[in-house]
Amino acid sequence: MRARLSSLTCVQWVAIFAAGISSLWPGIIQATNPPKTIEPIQIVVTIPVLKDLTEQVGGAHVHVLSLLSGLENEHTYSPKPSDIIAVRKARLLVEIGVGLEVWVSALVKNAGSPSLRVITTSKGIGLIRDSGREDGQQAEDDQHDGNPHIWLDPENAKIMLRHITEALIKVDPPHASEYRDNQAAYLRQLDQLQADLLERLKPISDRRIMVYHPAWPYFARRFGFRIVDEVVTQSGGEPSAHHLQTLINRIRKDRIRVIVSEPQISQKIPDMLARETGARVVVLSPLPGAVPGTETYVDLLRYNVMQLADALS
Repeated sequence: MRARLSSLTCVQWVAIFAAGISSLWPGIIQATNPPKTIEPIQIVVTIPVLKDLTEQVGGAHVHVLSLLSGLENEHTYSPKPSDIIAVRKARLLVEIGVGLEVWVSALVKNAGSPSLRVITTSKGIGLIRDSGREDGQQAEDDQHDGNPHIWLDPENAKIMLRHITEALIKVDPPHASEYRDNQAAYLRQLDQLQADLLERLKPISDRRIMVYHPAWPYFARRFGFRIVDEVVTQSGGEPSAHHLQTLINRIRKDRIRVIVSEPQISQKIPDMLARETGARVVVLSPLPGAVPGTETYVDLLRYNVMQLADALS
């Protein structure tokens, strides 16, 4: 009888042990095979404004690296070895195009990633020629020639945003509805900002400005500023002494009150023009992040318009 009781007790202990293991088994399986985390889409963009637009649409599903910080000259930037590595790992490279980033094609070639998709955000945007700035009759051109600073007009930014949204949907279809919702929300934000800035500018009748280099025709057209002349006609150029004297005479004669400079250039020439004429130098930035308070595209537009509005009021 005692042996039989002992045998039954052993069976019971085995049953209890088995039951315990069964209850723990799902946890053991989960610990052995943890759920897979979905890595964000690796994206490289050329300039900071594209980083902001891509993050506005992609949210937590994207990891975006901008090759430029905002302080460099986007025309003459020289890619670093780390840029090649970043592009090699990326699924998308987002650029402006129109000859702004002449260094991109070599960068993509050196990265050697056959799966990389290059998204050109200027497609479908009517370009402005740099000629004809005086009378305001800038002509629209094709995609092979024209001023590349398209993003400084929020209406163009909407087209750029569409290109980015479509690219994200193609590489990540499961989140398509979220990308479209983010796009719609940001478009509403741009509409409200544009309305607010145009309202601020209504009392200002004299909106003539002289600019250092031709980064501003889209911005001027959208917000009603008139660019009367430029210190240099192409990035990296230097004005002649004769051209500088012509500018001084014109500022004095026409009573131009504002000279637009940029943080990416030397302030020596704009400051000299201001001393000689009494005009005011206003530093605007074509790229987010170059001036405190311009970290996002919305902040950049607001800053640039408000700086000019205050100077011209």
